[in-house]
Amino acid sequence: MRLRTPMKQFLVAALVVASAISPSLLVAQQDSSKVPATPLKLPAPPASNFNAASPSRATVSAFLKMLWGYDANRMWEIWAIQKTQAPGVTRVVVEILQKNDPQHHLAMAAFLVTPDGKHLIAPNLSMEPFGEHPYTAARQVLLARADGPTRGAASKKLELVEFADLQCPHCRITEPVIERLLKDFPQAHFVFENFPLIGVHTEAFKAASYGICVAKEDGNAAFFKFIDDVFAHQDQLTPDTSDLVLGNATTKVGLDAAKVGACSYAPATKAAVNASIQLGKDLNVDETPTLFVNGRPIPVGQVASGQIPYDTLKQIINYQIKLDSDGK
Repeated sequence: MRLRTPMKQFLVAALVVASAISPSLLVAQQDSSKVPATPLKLPAPPASNFNAASPSRATVSAFLKMLWGYDANRMWEIWAIQKTQAPGVTRVVVEILQKNDPQHHLAMAAFLVTPDGKHLIAPNLSMEPFGEHPYTAARQVLLARADGPTRGAASKKLELVEFADLQCPHCRITEPVIERLLKDFPQAHFVFENFPLIGVHTEAFKAASYGICVAKEDGNAAFFKFIDDVFAHQDQLTPDTSDLVLGNATTKVGLDAAKVGACSYAPATKAAVNASIQLGKDLNVDETPTLFVNGRPIPVGQVASGQIPYDTLKQIINYQIKLDSDGK
């Protein structure tokens, strides 16, 4: 479930002329057997397109490598780095070509860079981290503050943090993708963070509160069994029946439903849910579910819906692992 329409809409579009760009940009991969025999070359930009002192071409190039380097079939050229009428705000334009696109469609992506050089702004006003190391700050924040229930390896060398809403249908259908990832990446340390969309889902905050109390009473394993049962009965999370659904899920993991229910109303429990929500807001989470891979945001619900191939998700994770192991 989306909070707003983000520029991540471009993530799953076919490679056509585009007007936005995102650090989690993904384009569905095409048949690699269709790579043309003759080398492709992007048009060279005129020197007059570069009249801004910052960011440098090297910085933009490093950012794009972080963003798109996972795909060996993608070519790009920085077309312009230009001053704007707003002091210190720069417009960056990039040409993009997919080698395995038989039609050789040329796309153009544009974004603004803020005066501090740390963020980009898309045409729809969505803001994302920018720079040579765009995911480092988010990774540090998550290492320090992501303290939700965990699964998998103890080491945080590969940390997957999911922000999800227990009343969100997209989160429910994404759970098999998360399970598959944890099997394919046994070295991953997985963290679940509550991000209830309280303006959309009336019972989401309550469900999150119950989950926190289940984890507090009986640990991580009980929590993940609890949310599995909540997802299985998600259609019954209504104002009239949510207490029954959450109570039943609590009982099935062997806990006292009345005790957990009372705990869910405690100020400390509500504060814990609000802290998780604030963490997501601080990281610019704008849809659920969102998965962070060592600080790199990915709209993982679009994998479950088939808009992003699972193999592409794995490719991006492996690329991020390589980047981090190389110290980039």
